[in-house]
Amino acid sequence: MVHAPERPPEGAPRVRINLYSDTQTKPTPAMLDAMMRAEVGDEQHGDDPTVHALCDRMAALMGKEAAVFMPSGTMCNVASTLVHCRPGEEIIAHETAHILTSEGGAHAALGSVQILPLKGPRGMYTPDSLRGALRGKSRHTPTQRLVEVEQTANTGGGAVWAKSTLDEIAEIAHGAGLNTHMDGARLMNACVAAGIAPAEMAAGYDSVWLDFTKGLGAPLGAVLCGSRDFIDEAWRWKQRLGGAMRQAGICAAGCLYALDHNIDRLAEDHANAKTLARGLAQMEGVEVQDPDTNLVFFTIPGTGVAAADLVKRLRMEGVALSLLGGRLRACTHLDVTAPMIEDALTTIRGALAKG
Repeated sequence: MVHAPERPPEGAPRVRINLYSDTQTKPTPAMLDAMMRAEVGDEQHGDDPTVHALCDRMAALMGKEAAVFMPSGTMCNVASTLVHCRPGEEIIAHETAHILTSEGGAHAALGSVQILPLKGPRGMYTPDSLRGALRGKSRHTPTQRLVEVEQTANTGGGAVWAKSTLDEIAEIAHGAGLNTHMDGARLMNACVAAGIAPAEMAAGYDSVWLDFTKGLGAPLGAVLCGSRDFIDEAWRWKQRLGGAMRQAGICAAGCLYALDHNIDRLAEDHANAKTLARGLAQMEGVEVQDPDTNLVFFTIPGTGVAAADLVKRLRMEGVALSLLGGRLRACTHLDVTAPMIEDALTTIRGALAKG
């Protein structure tokens, strides 16, 4: 049975330190003011000037010909694979990729495509792994059509793919006649951490998108970029999937505000994640993965406390963490300050001390 999203435990206090996800961010008063002042029109009819401004800016930022505003990053991924692939074809991706683990089987259900999972540490596979996965054409096997990467790799701990690796993977894929797609949900985190411009990072990828609801702090929206022909077909799937909107400029204005004000400050989130990881590593029985960006994954094997129990204890103290595949995840973002990190460490230390 599929259940609705869980509600907070009965009697749980208001969350005061939200490390659950960067999707939990709330728009700032300044962002809300920009949204309320947005010039709007019917986006589905091409009449919303703020949406056009966002798409033009994003296409230039990513070094692509065109862009389309989508309600969510998942819709960006789904529309992309539906454009790139035909039924019965195959996508190559890491075994922990969002398209495989977190999109409800959409690519199989809607596109009738299969995903070939590749192994590799920290959510990333190697160019050699990709070479080994490529097959010659045969009537006995599906046609391989698309190679996908996720920048940053979420379940890899927010790990940043090296640009040289991304370029080599794209070269291998294109050399074999395959298209390339970058899930760029946290691409700006990667660009800030690596000091590389988005267009440079995504240069080898036929399609790429950015989520504005994570570290960039907007309440809704993602933008998918690619060639004009690709975006024309993506628009068709946006229409089919119910993603065409009306006065979407209200939301697009929040995204434009984020581009102006919330990119450089991602470095603060990365610094806070480092501080959190150092503090956790000093606790007995806690094992921490050193973060590249704003995601801190850790386990507590030597504490005598079950991970799920720690999550519940912390929630009753007003601190929210997530639990993914048996690992605890803390995510820093614009609603989490440096003093909150110290407070969270004190609270975690106290919760673990209860045994």
